[in-house]
Amino acid sequence: MKVKTSITVDKDLLSAVDRLSGRYKNRSEFVEAALHAFIAHINRARQNAADLEIIDENADELNKEALDVLGYQVGL
Repeated sequence: MKVKTSITVDKDLLSAVDRLSGRYKNRSEFVEAALHAFIAHINRARQNAADLEIIDENADELNKEALDVLGYQVGL
């Protein structure tokens, strides 16, 4: 369900929206797509931070495993 809203943006930002929104039907469709992309970006950043925290918590063990595996390599 779509809900009508009103926002205030900088004049230059609105000019950029108008300049870049060619393949979209209107400003609203462009802004909606931009918001979806930005929210997805925020969610990815949060997930990446959570993943990095897990990696950091296990870094010592992961490094030990990597060194062990490297020990099995045959020199050329």
